[in-house]
Amino acid sequence: MKAKSFALFGQPIAQSLSPRIHAEFARATGIMLDYRLIPTTAAEFGQRLERFAADGGTGANITQPLKELAYASCSTLAPAAHRAGVVNTLTRNADAWVGDNTDGAGLVHDLAERHGLDLRGRRTLILGAGGAAAGILPALLDAGIDSATLVNRTAAKAERLSERHGDPARVHVRYWQDVSNIGSFDCVIDATSAGHVGGALDLPFSIAGTRALAVTLSYGAAAARFLGWARAAGCTDVHDGLGMLVEQAAESFRLWHGVRPATETVYAALRADGGDAALLATD
Repeated sequence: MKAKSFALFGQPIAQSLSPRIHAEFARATGIMLDYRLIPTTAAEFGQRLERFAADGGTGANITQPLKELAYASCSTLAPAAHRAGVVNTLTRNADAWVGDNTDGAGLVHDLAERHGLDLRGRRTLILGAGGAAAGILPALLDAGIDSATLVNRTAAKAERLSERHGDPARVHVRYWQDVSNIGSFDCVIDATSAGHVGGALDLPFSIAGTRALAVTLSYGAAAARFLGWARAAGCTDVHDGLGMLVEQAAESFRLWHGVRPATETVYAALRADGGDAALLATD
């Protein structure tokens, strides 16, 4: 039997852990698959996705900067993708793509199931308003957070994301320059790419409330600065995005194969290795 073909599209992805994760899932479940990396810019995406489908591609994961383009490439959208406005998982159905988004489910599963955290009632600050933030916001709202305040260097992008969810009582937008004056939060989530370009967010400690949860969607070297800030700010629970990476991959695997693999063995192995790749957890 020929192994089904899967791929990760995005740029840069050379250090992605996704092939290793899916190979481990396949081994554990006895499923044959081929999972490869297809480095792709936005300009190349349509052509390369079409070629992948023509070559028998069964499913794909999508990372930056392609999630909005993937959304537009789908003939059918699952509810999570429709709400998020971005797609991170594609499944081939006959001659068309079905789009879904597993980022939010992956994050909530990691925080609630692996780490035993209760997200209900938390005033939440989300730094960034790109595809990563869009992917997690609906799941956080469903998990019962009190509210989400979006802060992004380009305010218009945060405003579009807020408007998409149509709930002004729970989703708010503030300007980046106001971050020192917006009060404290029970949960601070870094959904930016600052750690990947050697930048720093220069965040005030005042945004972290008493016993706050701090999460970055990055892992490895890209997560270091935010994690250091969170510990210095006195956050009680501090987590990188490695667990989210594994859990969102498990959700994609379930969509493709009909079975959700156990994740702890893979997560423990990656954690033991240090999660070295400096990428977003959605990679």
